[in-house]
Amino acid sequence: MTKIDKVLYTGRTHTTGGRDGFSRSDDSQLDIKLSPPGSTHAGTNPEQLFAAGWSACFIGAMGLAAGKRKLRLPENAAVDAEIDLGTTDGAYLLQARLKISLPGIEPELARGLVEEAHQTCPYSKATRGNIHVDLQIAA
Repeated sequence: MTKIDKVLYTGRTHTTGGRDGFSRSDDSQLDIKLSPPGSTHAGTNPEQLFAAGWSACFIGAMGLAAGKRKLRLPENAAVDAEIDLGTTDGAYLLQARLKISLPGIEPELARGLVEEAHQTCPYSKATRGNIHVDLQIAA
């Protein structure tokens, strides 16, 4: 396991009530009601939060990969992330699909940016070998 030498940022939240609770960051920028996945209750769920965090991080990693090539990502670059919560043999598991859109970028270059981002994105690193991840590049 790799240990961090220099911490760049620490996100801090306080959560109560689990999937039917509340979560708030220490700086109050995040203050949300939580609800179980698929329920009609107000609030979001951990799977949606994970999808949002991973997709934002992945776009940042693609931006770094593009910068190494002296390129900029298109302003309308996007990642549609889907995080599934499911079971296998009674154990709860996650799996993910990231559909990446890089309009105006040639397919071969887009594939290179996505592959590099998947190697450098901290969310991708954290999940590598732990959950099934499907990367798709939108046509």
